[in-house]
Amino acid sequence: MNEMALHPPYAATTAALGGLPTIGLDVPICAVFLLLFVIGAACHMTIFQVNRARGHKFVISGMMFGFCMSRLLTMVLRMTWAVYPHNIRLAIAANIFVSAGVVLLFLINLFFAQRIFRASHPNSGWHPIFHNAFVAIYVIIVLSLGAIITSVIQSSYTLNLNTKRIDHDIQLYGGTYYAVITFLPILLVVGGLVIPRTTRVEKFGSGRFRHKIAILLVAATLLCSGASFRLGVNYAGGTRPRTDPAPYQSKACFYIFNFTVEIIVVYLYVLVRVDKRFHIPNNSHGPGDYSRKPEEMKSRIGQDSTDGVHIASEEEIFDDKSPEDLPRSDSEMGRVVDAEKAIPANVKTKKGQARAAAPSRPASGILLTPLVTPPPASHQPQEQVLQMSRD
Repeated sequence: MNEMALHPPYAATTAALGGLPTIGLDVPICAVFLLLFVIGAACHMTIFQVNRARGHKFVISGMMFGFCMSRLLTMVLRMTWAVYPHNIRLAIAANIFVSAGVVLLFLINLFFAQRIFRASHPNSGWHPIFHNAFVAIYVIIVLSLGAIITSVIQSSYTLNLNTKRIDHDIQLYGGTYYAVITFLPILLVVGGLVIPRTTRVEKFGSGRFRHKIAILLVAATLLCSGASFRLGVNYAGGTRPRTDPAPYQSKACFYIFNFTVEIIVVYLYVLVRVDKRFHIPNNSHGPGDYSRKPEEMKSRIGQDSTDGVHIASEEEIFDDKSPEDLPRSDSEMGRVVDAEKAIPANVKTKKGQARAAAPSRPASGILLTPLVTPPPASHQPQEQVLQMSRD
């Protein structure tokens, strides 16, 4: 132990949330969470692949799968750390993955909050200022994650007290920023409900709009409680000695406010099918795109191709052309489009002329019988006289 203390990396001297893992307690708990995250990863990947095969693009399911995989690695590292408690490098890696993995859930909730706000306030939600603000938030999230990882590693490779203080301040900044990020979806959703709307809500995905709001609020509240608790622990007990941890730094608090709230969100998003509720049309880039239906893009192309049957347009019905002059496909031969001028092939005209060709059967195999227009009332007495003379 003395030899290890003389060379970097150095063991932490302050108490941390969860403390040093042990084989008897931490390994069974981590094994249970490992199984839960494996099932969560399988569910989200299955949903992602099924939607992908159907042309239903929903990248967030892939992000949920990536988060579950990162948590699998976190559980493995923590169990290995319990077996090798004096391996400082292993301890550093385990602590980094505990802090870094949850960032994916923060981003997913921001995506959902942005979609809900744009649906309720399209003009403001699609404004360049609003868009650029979210881009800046995403960039700062990534930069803050890099700063936190760097400070954790640097604090383990130095004995300079001033450097350790700076690294601790950076970690406090990162925890504060992430706590604000977890609260931001709640602020956006509530603000979208309070601010008066000037347009109708652009509903997207499946399900009711109020259900989307409730799902996001539940998930955001869970993640916000976990981030806020971890931040409070870092502020209150960040300088306590390793041998005298506070009660709020216990293992129960560590697993509840880290992995328990996360696994609830993972299974919540599976059960409520966020891939259907929060799906938006591809290439959405402005007001009105969320409410655009995918079939609207194909309506003009496939309007007249359904079942191979041509539907006569208004111009074809009310123009002055004869039925022979109207364009017809091969499957429509024998089907009369203009019923007011058509005369069946088996009925003789006044001049005794008959149709040259009988109506053929369409591709469907059903013979379409043309409509027969009754003669005007003025001609009915003459036809009756002719019939009586023939008798």
